[in-house]
Amino acid sequence: MIEVKTVIRKSIRESWELWTKPEHVIHWNFAIEDWECPKAESNFIVGGEFHYLMRAKDKSMEFDFWGTFTEIQEHNYISIVLADGRKMEVHFSQTQENETEIMERFEPENQNPVDLQQQGWQSILTNFATYANQY
Repeated sequence: MIEVKTVIRKSIRESWELWTKPEHVIHWNFAIEDWECPKAESNFIVGGEFHYLMRAKDKSMEFDFWGTFTEIQEHNYISIVLADGRKMEVHFSQTQENETEIMERFEPENQNPVDLQQQGWQSILTNFATYANQY
């Protein structure tokens, strides 16, 4: 499993909403500035799916990043099976400073080096922190 983390200067309730609601996901779900997430849909229930359109801004490449929610513990934990069968989980915890630590763990795929995958997912989580802290 690969692990990435960030801290948000918001409550768990606020951080949870900014991470789970499609109207927020479109503002932070990309690893580099040349990419965007112009469309996000989510049926946020156990057994429901999310679909995030990941696209190069020049429209030269795009893909549907999607998965199925397998467990949801409100304001605490989300477990997901991605389209290719890999598992990921997201943990939300309150820090002593009343901020929110978000930790994602995911199984690596076989096409890219592990360090590259960790950097990409960390970059997306860092974008989330920037968005959330400014929201």
